[in-house]
Amino acid sequence: MAKQPEALATFAAAARKDGKKPDEIGLEATLETAPIPTDPAKKADAATKVLREGVLNTDQGADEAIDRLPDRTRDL
Repeated sequence: MAKQPEALATFAAAARKDGKKPDEIGLEATLETAPIPTDPAKKADAATKVLREGVLNTDQGADEAIDRLPDRTRDL
C-alpha cells in the first residue's frame, strides 16, 4: 500500500512553490513528502512536554524535546 504524504512536508513544499501545492503531490507520498521514521516514544515525550508547558505555564523542556525530532519541513 502506498504511503500518504505528510501534511507538514506538503505545506512546506507548497510554501516553496509560492503557496501553490505542486501538481506532483497527490494522495501518494513523493520523495519530498514521504513519511520520516520517528521513534513514537520521542514523539509522545515531546507532545507531553508541550502540553505540560501549556497547562503549568513553566518550562518543561518542550523545545529540547521537539529539537530531537526530525524536521518535517525538510528541503530536498
